[in-house]
Amino acid sequence: MQNKGTKYIFVVGGVISGVGKGIASSSLGLILKNRGLNVTAVKIDPYINVDAGTMNPTEHGEVFVLSDGDETDQDMGNYERFLGINLTRINYMTTGRVYQSVINRERNLEYKGKCVEVVPDIPLEVIGRIKKAGEMAGADVVIIEIGGTVGEYQNLIFLEAARMMKIEAPANVSFIMVSYFPTPGTIGEMKTKPTQYAVRTLNGAGIQPNILIARGSTNLDDKRKEKISMICNISSDKVISAPDVDSVYDIPLNFEKEHLSDKLCEIMGIVCQKPDEKEWIKWRNFAAYAHNGKEVIKIAMVGKYFETGDFILSDSYLSVIEAIKYSAYQEEKKPVISWLNSSDFEEHPEKIKDLLNYDGIIVPGGFGTRGVEGKILVAEFARKNKIPYFGLCYGMQMAVIEYARNVLGLKDANTREVNPDSKNIVIDVMESQKENLKTNHYGGSMRLGGYKALLQKGSIAHNAYKASEIIERHRHRYEVNPAFIADLEAKGLIFSGRSPDGVLMEIAELPREVHPFYLGTQYHPEFLARPLRPHPLFTAFIKACTNKK
Repeated sequence: MQNKGTKYIFVVGGVISGVGKGIASSSLGLILKNRGLNVTAVKIDPYINVDAGTMNPTEHGEVFVLSDGDETDQDMGNYERFLGINLTRINYMTTGRVYQSVINRERNLEYKGKCVEVVPDIPLEVIGRIKKAGEMAGADVVIIEIGGTVGEYQNLIFLEAARMMKIEAPANVSFIMVSYFPTPGTIGEMKTKPTQYAVRTLNGAGIQPNILIARGSTNLDDKRKEKISMICNISSDKVISAPDVDSVYDIPLNFEKEHLSDKLCEIMGIVCQKPDEKEWIKWRNFAAYAHNGKEVIKIAMVGKYFETGDFILSDSYLSVIEAIKYSAYQEEKKPVISWLNSSDFEEHPEKIKDLLNYDGIIVPGGFGTRGVEGKILVAEFARKNKIPYFGLCYGMQMAVIEYARNVLGLKDANTREVNPDSKNIVIDVMESQKENLKTNHYGGSMRLGGYKALLQKGSIAHNAYKASEIIERHRHRYEVNPAFIADLEAKGLIFSGRSPDGVLMEIAELPREVHPFYLGTQYHPEFLARPLRPHPLFTAFIKACTNKK
């Protein structure tokens, strides 16, 4: 019998973080959506930060900006990409945001003078937000990912909220644990004990998982499935093997090989349609491109948020990486991305010639003074050597500064962010941002979210979009200084995208007869790239890289 009401699936982590809860949640949403269900997703971050905007990208990864301007965790990007939807701030919460809301309500006497306590008032706020996300989306299923792993102190209030929801409506709430199964090299055997402890820790919070997704370097064999089933009180057919894969876009396909959507529908007590084979074929074909690229395209990503200790954290630019893939796969190319630290070009200028080995260069977004001169050198080298160049936000600003220095002859041209004493501030703080900087009002105060831009006909941007008006997502405080626009244009730089009032420069480019592809955007086009709908500017860039090759 079919149960009425919205269904809620909580996804929690076991053993270690970073094993793919976000991708698992996104994949769960995709396979359920393909069964005719309306699915939305919620991410819970257990940080005191009110949003992700003030978090260091080398520690937390990319800040993903929603259309409504909310600065969120990178998993929100995964949800949007896999589900093909736009989410809003109600789909994202942090510990800080939840507490801030409760405290504001207490200050406004919305609790009618009663004593406000961590339990139950904080979990009730969490529950209210989860339900509102489902209501706003008209969702049949809400997938809620709780960041981190079970056993972490900061997760307790969220697990308590999940437990309370289960008590309120047992038939409508399910739990999935994504847990890691290590295979120590010196032992050579996959171990289940860490996951056993993780499940027992979750049991200690009053929660029993319905499904366990077993992450590991290899497939989980039947013997270990049976062991987990016996000790963790989960039937063996609900233990889903999730081995490492070459592409995250294979994961939904692997889940369906184990009939996971059937099992989820059974657990939720709902009747699902048969999988939409046409949509599934589209996804299978897309996923196949990750393995079957006919030609390699070498792309240099020149940034500064890569290094974390002795390791490289490419997650700082996750959406850029995925946007490159989508456009490359559409062109049946295999992108090979190299991470180049812009500071290296400052310390070793002779290395700049290494860029001749690449088919294209991307300079992504960033803040601060470190590595800026290296990025300017890269922009100059790409311009003079006709290497396709794509500047995103800060990458566009660096290209404008380089042009002002080396074409206009303004040798001290700079951005106020780096050198406020320069006589030629070609990149200046927006008028609306001056008071924020003066009062140290940084959190959530940038130009954020979707804004409209008008495109110049016949430009590279206009030809790529095949439209005269676009809406793209922003995250910045600085803009091209209007005082220099006429001089820059007189020397050949084209501002092919502008705000509707003509004040803000959204796209800068060189004509195709001057350079095959030299373009920068003040916004972040990567946030709107989708697996089955690649972003037109990234596709134009990949085509230019192909032509160069």
